[in-house]
Amino acid sequence: MTQITAWEHPEPLAVGTAPVPEYGSGSLADLLPTLAAGMGVPGTSAAMPELTPADRNCVFLIDGLGWEQLRAHPEDAPFLTSLLGSSRGGTGRPITAGYPATTAVSLASVGTGLPPGAHGLPGYTVRDPATGELMNQLRWQPWTDPHAWQPYPTVFQLADAAGVHAAQVSSPTFQNTPLTRIALSGGTFRGRLTGEDRMDVAAEELAAGDRSLVYTYYSELDGAGHRYGVDSDTWRGQLMHVDRLVQRLAEQLPARSALYVTADHGMLDIPFDEHHRIDFDEDWELRAGVALLGGEGRARHVYAHPGAENDVLTCWREVLGEQFWVASRDEAIAAGWFGPRIDDRVYGRLGDVIAAARDDVLLIASEREPKESSMVGNHGSMTPAEQLVPLLEVRS
Repeated sequence: MTQITAWEHPEPLAVGTAPVPEYGSGSLADLLPTLAAGMGVPGTSAAMPELTPADRNCVFLIDGLGWEQLRAHPEDAPFLTSLLGSSRGGTGRPITAGYPATTAVSLASVGTGLPPGAHGLPGYTVRDPATGELMNQLRWQPWTDPHAWQPYPTVFQLADAAGVHAAQVSSPTFQNTPLTRIALSGGTFRGRLTGEDRMDVAAEELAAGDRSLVYTYYSELDGAGHRYGVDSDTWRGQLMHVDRLVQRLAEQLPARSALYVTADHGMLDIPFDEHHRIDFDEDWELRAGVALLGGEGRARHVYAHPGAENDVLTCWREVLGEQFWVASRDEAIAAGWFGPRIDDRVYGRLGDVIAAARDDVLLIASEREPKESSMVGNHGSMTPAEQLVPLLEVRS
């Protein structure tokens, strides 16, 4: 006779086991304040002492260039690979993006020098407490006053006020966007369509001042990863192009310059099957008690109907807790997911329940988010593939 034993439900992942970003010592939010402090800009401090000050600093942010993806493709990026040992002040280590590891959040952290809990862009989409609607912080829809949403000055504005030549070199389409205005403005904006032109103009802007702080950006690698995956020929072709762009800029650096190559997040490919893609729109358990679903597939903000918060938390832990770190708002805050402090205006933007993927899994919403649900490459959570980004350095 077969013995029947009681089924034991595995314990959900403990909130405290999530690898929290290195806020205050080695995150994207710490980069520009450290560079600006080295140029004597008031109101900034060197949170990353391993970086040596320079009179002219350039940050080249390559959207989607994760540390693990770069290390996995040395033949496609020989110049970048040759710089791996220079990362993070010659320690050969990466830095962390911040949570969630997604573009709007990371660019705001870079430009303001603040973690998400302070600058107030804590996800791809979050609830606006004033309206109760989901706000897309990348596309800035629906419209809200940018400077009420993010009131702090950017590091570029602080540098410009201190007499440092500050400039951003990017696509012209980004010049007047709300995200640029509240995260990356200050000094001069120079729009150029091609990557090659951006590299040449960034070098010009570096040479334009005795002290200079220049930012430039390239987005197409990220687009290729989302559409085709980081294991695709298209993505590798973009990586080859990026490698050439970095070398082009490095070879033009004026005297007394430091170039830092970094990224806003990494990425991983998620298979298209029911084991790896859980559909919120087809799962009645996960939908129960939920008023709004925010965030993105690997970093969800869940907003419950009033009074249903505890039930939603319990259900999400039971259904997803072996694959996601599932936390209440206050648990995530206490664990430091969004940084050491949460401004009052930001508290209500965070989900009642916050779910961050540990495994190679995606929580899609096929009906309400058809475009995002069809992406091959994804990011957002705290795993090394998403969270770790390079900080490669070239000096002249």
